[in-house]
Amino acid sequence: MNYWLLSVPIVFVFFCVLLTLAYLILSRYSAKGLDHKEKYQPYTGGQNLPPKDYRLSYQTFFRLGLLFGILHVAALIISTLPLNWAEHNIGLIYLVGIAISAFVLARTASD
Repeated sequence: MNYWLLSVPIVFVFFCVLLTLAYLILSRYSAKGLDHKEKYQPYTGGQNLPPKDYRLSYQTFFRLGLLFGILHVAALIISTLPLNWAEHNIGLIYLVGIAISAFVLARTASD
C-alpha cells in the first residue's frame, strides 16, 4: 500500500492550507477596534512596569530560569532515589554539586 497522503510534505501543505482558510474565515467574525497606544505594550497583568533600573536583563532572567530549572530537576532526582543506605551517598554528592551550581548561578544573577 502506498501512503503518499501521509508523507510529511503533503501533510504540511494540507495543514498550511487548512490554517489559512480558518484564519481567513474567522477574521471576518473577529472584533474590530481602533488602535490604542497601550495595545502594543507588554502584558503585565494590569500593573505598571517598574522603572528600567529595576527590570531584569535578558541574561539575568535566563540565569534565574536556569537556576529554577536545575533546582526542580534536583528535587525530582532526589525524590526518586531508592531508600536503601547505599544510594544516600550518591544523593549527597549530587546535592553538593547542585548547591555549588545554584550558588554560582545565584551569584552571577545578582551581579
